[in-house]
Amino acid sequence: MLIEKARSMLQKYPLCDSCLGRQFGGLGRGVTNIERGFALKLVMAMGAHMELKRGEVAAEETLRVLAVNGGHAPAVNLVGQVTKRECYICGGIMERIGDYAVEVADALKGYDYKNFLVGVKVSGELAEREDAVKSEFGIEFGESMKMEASREIGKLVSKATGKAVEFSKPDVVVTVEIPGPKVEVSPMPLFIFGRYKKLARGIPQSKWDCTHCRGKGCEVCHGTGKIYPISVEEIVCGPVLRAAGGKETKFHGAGREDVDATMVGNGRPFVVEIRKAKVREFDLKALEDEINEGGNGMVEVTGLKVSDRKTVRRLKEGAKVAEKVYRALVELDHDISEEEGGALGKSFNGCVINQLTPNRVLHRRADRLRLKKVYEMSVKMIDPRHLELVVRCQGGLYVKELISGDGGRTTPSVSERLGCGARCTELDVIAVNEGV
Repeated sequence: MLIEKARSMLQKYPLCDSCLGRQFGGLGRGVTNIERGFALKLVMAMGAHMELKRGEVAAEETLRVLAVNGGHAPAVNLVGQVTKRECYICGGIMERIGDYAVEVADALKGYDYKNFLVGVKVSGELAEREDAVKSEFGIEFGESMKMEASREIGKLVSKATGKAVEFSKPDVVVTVEIPGPKVEVSPMPLFIFGRYKKLARGIPQSKWDCTHCRGKGCEVCHGTGKIYPISVEEIVCGPVLRAAGGKETKFHGAGREDVDATMVGNGRPFVVEIRKAKVREFDLKALEDEINEGGNGMVEVTGLKVSDRKTVRRLKEGAKVAEKVYRALVELDHDISEEEGGALGKSFNGCVINQLTPNRVLHRRADRLRLKKVYEMSVKMIDPRHLELVVRCQGGLYVKELISGDGGRTTPSVSERLGCGARCTELDVIAVNEGV
């Protein structure tokens, strides 16, 4: 039945070895579609030759079909030189797979990668012709031209470059358009994990575009397009982008501190995502030194290492529940005693805080209620109107509002507990413990 179906297909359509074999690609293992197609044609040619030797003249027509529509050399040897017809499905494209592989290998030059994956886009016309043939002949065990071309180009490129094909996490994906040829190289994002310390105030984590010109440059921002001259993101990402030879970066932080707060202690975890990186392996210690030199004592990074997208997800999810430790200087509206200061700290140990989105960030954050826990608070009296607080709490708690009460939007608060106005005059993040 299989041979009869293949014979019927060839009688109606000219098919190359690859396109014929592909219609039965799900049958047998360890052979290519070219080998399948050739084998099917060979069996038909041998059968027809046997019939011809027995005097069955009609067998000559089968051999002629194999020679003209199949381009089958053994059949051509038997019937003589004929004009081979172009494959109905691929138009000869599958015979030029080697040329596509050369295009891909050339396109990959200049990229640093250990493995790759080839993806193929087949034109609608080619796909429609193949689908029509499959439908007409009730093909059950075939595969697509897209699948075969991707596999065969990948094998040839691997042989030419010495690099492995990788399906789950390739360093680079090459897309080939057939007939094209159009080749597009897409390096997968590269992720670098580390921790940063922000040792100076007045530096945002991310670049802030000027609200007046939206980053274009104007009189208000003195042509810089930015509200702040520099950011942690810019200090860190510039050297990373240059080292990786990438197109752009995205900075992922485990939360963020206020512009006027420092980030000290063990540093805040971050991941830099580099898109279209041409270089995937470089000296991370040298990169760390370059970033720290450019930070000019304002920003420092430690522990740079190659990471992945899963770490970014853990970073974002962990930032909401991570344990963070803050040191805050507080100014009060009236004097309190040592006893009141000691009682204040104890009253917040294990306390759940009801906190609506602070007024100061309502323009960029949804107004919703957050329930956050203060694990521990210690209070040091500087003088009757000035305190130093060390607050160990759940990530996502707004500590400035924990102190001021934000007009009743955060409760309980230091202001509420003491029965007087309270303001945070200085804030430092001294630990971020999220286990990333």
